[in-house]
Amino acid sequence: MNIVYEVEKYVKEQIEEYKNNSIDHYDFWNEHIKYVYEESIKLAQKYNADIEIVSLGALLHDISLIKGGTKENHHIEGSKIAKTILEKYNYSKEKIDRVVNCIYNHRNSKNATNIEEICVCDADILAHFDNITIKGTKDQIKSSLEKDYNDLSDITKESFKDKYKEICEKILKE
Repeated sequence: MNIVYEVEKYVKEQIEEYKNNSIDHYDFWNEHIKYVYEESIKLAQKYNADIEIVSLGALLHDISLIKGGTKENHHIEGSKIAKTILEKYNYSKEKIDRVVNCIYNHRNSKNATNIEEICVCDADILAHFDNITIKGTKDQIKSSLEKDYNDLSDITKESFKDKYKEICEKILKE
């Protein structure tokens, strides 16, 4: 059994259910999670992190929102949900703890305690740059981009600096 494949399949099923039954019909996969997943793998390879742990953390980082939870505490609730999901696959307790910590600490890289957590957190932020949609004024967009950039870990911020500058120059031209 490939745990990452199984969890990806499960997450996509949950997203379909959410899309079909929610008021907003938000497509978590195509609007956000696939970008987090792709970026997390790139970062894991770049930083020599555990790709399986990072992949599972990325796939499950917003599971609470997919299941109708609130944004404010989705990292806490998502950690609990992820633990239950991974236990059903008989995943090892040690690895479950590592994935759960990736989810719990994904909201800000300053909370991360290891490279896997940094990968998931930074990938979540980078996904915002990958899937930019213009929904606000230039000032709102600039503020959002700056906040996301400043929340990156120092190591990712350094390697993303040129791309960030390019994005800001292209999108925020005055």
